[in-house]
Amino acid sequence: MKRMLSGAVAGLILAIVSTHALAQGDQIDRLTISKMENFELSGIAWKHEALLPGAAESALIAGDPSKPGVFMAYLKFPANYEIPAHTHPFAEVVTVLKGTVWNGMGDKLDRQKGDKLGAGSSFTLPAGHAHYLWNEEETIVLLTATGPWNITYINPADDPRK
Repeated sequence: MKRMLSGAVAGLILAIVSTHALAQGDQIDRLTISKMENFELSGIAWKHEALLPGAAESALIAGDPSKPGVFMAYLKFPANYEIPAHTHPFAEVVTVLKGTVWNGMGDKLDRQKGDKLGAGSSFTLPAGHAHYLWNEEETIVLLTATGPWNITYINPADDPRK
């Protein structure tokens, strides 16, 4: 069964329509961005995302997050998911493609604070800026960032790699 975003949301979101232009060395050589029409959720090769807790999944779109340079990836979070407070070494842009996510700033996850962001919303984060996320329904975001990508959890006990 195919799953698609609603037509009302489709005009608000930018997505890759030409994925043949992948990274050349440490840079993305060419990338075509256009308004999204009927964003297709089926056929994406999801894999477990080791840098994130629990059942988060990712699908690389362009570039290589382990190398210097820009990359893009889908991230899928199950319902009632949390990412504890953390930082990244480089700036990020996150665009919500499906569902709703709350993005809060600070050193500890606080569901009383944070911005509620629905499909079509984006937010940017500067390097080293502590933030956290949570949701109530399955959510898919498009992450655009610079590698090498990493996450440093404010509380080391929150790190799923340990």
